[in-house]
Amino acid sequence: MADDSIFPIEKMCKVLKVSRSSYYSWLTRKPCRRSIENQDLSDRIKKIYELSKKTYGSPRVTIKLQEEGFHVSRPRVARLMKKQNLKSIIRKKWVITTDSRHYYPVVENKLNRYFNVARPGQVWVSDITYIKTFQGWLYLTVIIDLFDRKVIGWSFSRSLKAAHTTIPALKMAIRTRMITRKLIFHSDRGIQYACHEFTNLLSSYKLVERSMSRKGDCWDNAVAESFFKTLKVEHIYHHSYKTFKEAELSVFEYIETWYNVNRIHTTIKTSIKNKQEKFINQLVA
Repeated sequence: MADDSIFPIEKMCKVLKVSRSSYYSWLTRKPCRRSIENQDLSDRIKKIYELSKKTYGSPRVTIKLQEEGFHVSRPRVARLMKKQNLKSIIRKKWVITTDSRHYYPVVENKLNRYFNVARPGQVWVSDITYIKTFQGWLYLTVIIDLFDRKVIGWSFSRSLKAAHTTIPALKMAIRTRMITRKLIFHSDRGIQYACHEFTNLLSSYKLVERSMSRKGDCWDNAVAESFFKTLKVEHIYHHSYKTFKEAELSVFEYIETWYNVNRIHTTIKTSIKNKQEKFINQLVA
């Protein structure tokens, strides 16, 4: 509010071509219902944004608000986020590190980019990435269940041998979710997935069918690639790890207390919504 001891109200109104009555009416007017709603909504949006470690954009914030009972559209959330200068973290480019230069047998792509599945334990996907530390490269292997996008198995290692990467990750995944029905295990053509040590272990589970991406096609394993991109952009790029242990604890915390528990996976939400709409259409047909 202007200080009329410095700028007289009458003079300011004259300069701005506003009547004094309009000014005093504005001064005493209570906020409208829409303004109050926007303020309350903005406060909640900011809390959701902060809880997401500043990674949620308007689509995921909208989903979270709707889960909490707010009837709000994504464009409205986007406008309110823009007013508060709340932006999802800018994504960086991803580097492919798969080494498929080996002479082990490979298998055909059974998954064929069909990433929406009907039940847990129907398809697992796996991949390996690297994390920079002052002690050197730390390698992370993950196994993800396509049904709920949870990381059900992982391993940290200083080397890229199967004994330190894919094998311990697979053993953890099996402890987490026992294989009781037919399962497709999909990966790229990396040596860690094609070598005898790993394939013999995988083949010991009779219900498992192997699947591999086509040569040089990262889109065939898009879910695993997407997880690593998300992990790095949302978490790793914001830390500088001095030791292997520091990096391991940091990534463990991200997977177990955020990604697997709280993070919204929009692909799953869209799939569920489409199935609900299909079911409703069948009822009314």
